[in-house]
Amino acid sequence: MSTATARISQLAAEIAPEAVALRRDIHRNPELGWNEHATTARVAAVLARHGIDATVRETGTGLYADFGSGDPFIGFRADLDALPLHEASGVEFASSTPGIMHACGHDAHTAMAAGIAIALNQLELPGRIRVVFQPAEEMIPGGAMTLLEEGVIDGIKAMIAFHVDPSLPPGKIGLRIGPITGASDRLIVRLAGPGGHTSRPHQTVDLLYAAARVVSDFPALLRNEVDPRQAAVAVFGRINGGSAANIIPAFVEMAGTVRMFDTDLWLEMPQLAEKLVKAIVAPLGAVATVDYTKGAPPVVNDEHVIEAVRRATHDVLGDDSTADAYQSLGSEDFSWLLADRPGALIRLGAGKVDAKTDLHSASFDLDETAIETGIAVGIASLLELFESVGQL
Repeated sequence: MSTATARISQLAAEIAPEAVALRRDIHRNPELGWNEHATTARVAAVLARHGIDATVRETGTGLYADFGSGDPFIGFRADLDALPLHEASGVEFASSTPGIMHACGHDAHTAMAAGIAIALNQLELPGRIRVVFQPAEEMIPGGAMTLLEEGVIDGIKAMIAFHVDPSLPPGKIGLRIGPITGASDRLIVRLAGPGGHTSRPHQTVDLLYAAARVVSDFPALLRNEVDPRQAAVAVFGRINGGSAANIIPAFVEMAGTVRMFDTDLWLEMPQLAEKLVKAIVAPLGAVATVDYTKGAPPVVNDEHVIEAVRRATHDVLGDDSTADAYQSLGSEDFSWLLADRPGALIRLGAGKVDAKTDLHSASFDLDETAIETGIAVGIASLLELFESVGQL
């Protein structure tokens, strides 16, 4: 182990307890997208205790801090927001806010980014690094687009970000060149009809039946319309309609997501979705309004950035510390930040051996030893990326 690598490992070990404490504090006090005021203040306070002067966005949600100076200029991004989900993990630092919890690891991402910032503040850097704490990653459209509009990442040549992965054990880093996440769009279908009595469905339009047909037929028709090599998945998560057992409603609303890996298909999907929905309900007499909101495009990992992270990870954790990351149809608005610059989303092993749970689950929890690993790999990867910027 080189002197530089030993220093990185030492810093990560020293900073990890404070980062874990920050993660638990944020986990106990979750906030939804665009409302991360207290979370932003907590992070700013931790950084200030280490002499780091962060810039807080005018809205009070989200912040960033710079380290070093000159070129190259590279970046690291973490996300702040929680999910509208009632926690059932049973951890002692569980959410104190009913109906909101950190079920996607953003609390850990933020804690690691704070730890990386604290470490960078103690190192001599061959360039400039900006650590960005982004609001509203879970929203559509996400907070990354707002950061772009505000110029927060102007001039940055390359960026990396972590996402915890409960399918990998702590100490493993998942890497993939090319597309690693899918695009995720929001689909809202509103059906209208005259309504009526359930004893006489032949005299009206049975909207709940029409809604059931959309839920069952739309995904199947979509599969038939799309080249099998361009996977597309549509799943509905909400249906609202009706007020009594004996009344056929005059209005039903459904909401779901449409996900895909192919960027060209993503551009075409709004028109295709509307065509299919209307084809399903037209024979039934229902009137359909389709509200299709585009989310983030796929995250595409740059080959040179991935190889820089691989080298850094092997230096810090050993040659057997990386694994091939799977492609996920889960969405990440980090993709917007990579629209004009190379970068990579890195999978950070955080699975608990005795409690396998998935992201966005009410029982989700992670192995906190991953936080120290993330700090060490994050620092090493950023330093290695300085050496690779010329290849990008």
